[in-house]
Amino acid sequence: MSAESGPALSVIVLVPDRFNTVLRVVTELARQEIRDQIELVFVAVPGVSVPQSVVTGFWGWQLVEKADWRSSADARAIGVVRARAPIVAFVEDHCFPTPGWAEALLRAHERAWAGVGPVVLNANPKRTLSWANLLIEYGPWLHPRERGTVSHIPGHNSSYKRALLMEYGDQLTPMLEAESVLHWDLNRRGHAVALEPDAKSRHQNFERFGASLNLRFQAGRHFAAHRSQHWPWSRRAVYALGSPLLPVLRTWRIREHAARLEDTRRRPWLLTVVFALLVVDAMGEATGYAFGRGSTQLTLIDLEFHRDRFRAASDKAPA
Repeated sequence: MSAESGPALSVIVLVPDRFNTVLRVVTELARQEIRDQIELVFVAVPGVSVPQSVVTGFWGWQLVEKADWRSSADARAIGVVRARAPIVAFVEDHCFPTPGWAEALLRAHERAWAGVGPVVLNANPKRTLSWANLLIEYGPWLHPRERGTVSHIPGHNSSYKRALLMEYGDQLTPMLEAESVLHWDLNRRGHAVALEPDAKSRHQNFERFGASLNLRFQAGRHFAAHRSQHWPWSRRAVYALGSPLLPVLRTWRIREHAARLEDTRRRPWLLTVVFALLVVDAMGEATGYAFGRGSTQLTLIDLEFHRDRFRAASDKAPA
């Protein structure tokens, strides 16, 4: 199942139910020119079977069973521990690396950067709501972007030097709950993270308004709760009371990313949708600061996978 020398890159793939869920992203990984240097680490529910035909040509693969799926961050941390390459990368079932992605990440990791992220493209670009969700989640890394150091990189879709992640020990799972917190902590420790424009991934986004509102509330609450878990109550109260300002501040920042879109006619209406979604996101943050995460982990796990449920019916690929 493997060559004598070790892999250069371990890609961690989460399988929450059945292998078909991740078939497309594994197929895209198989198109990497250096796939013979890539190890696939499947962290899956018990009983998942990996078809040999889809993993042929990789350096190797391993299947790690995980029965408790209350946290996808815990699943990623398990993948990091089990990985055999010096560089680890996370992928999602709805974000698809383009050819050259792996080679570009490895080339970037020849530098001292602790983490390297790809630039992000839109996998379903027809709908304004898709662009709005993409801008909120991945606006700072939207193609085109220049190579270089940034404050944080795309969550769930970036790569890291494994040795640095392993230094977190039991704290790795909490750090992966909201990866921006990990990036800020790496910066605090003197490590930089960077963006690599030659590494590209196509992200699939929500196209249904109700589901988008649910995603934004849950994501906002989860981020705020995790960010503030060790804060005193007084500081959490200040941030909760200041949350109503967030939609204005974040929309102002996002307009710069929206200006880079090729279809400029879409921009005025797009920012209106962005603002509406960010109002709900801010409500989630206020709730997170005030009351903690609640059941957001379980809800977000459900929302993270099988994104076709949240596509417009006319845009779905035939079964």
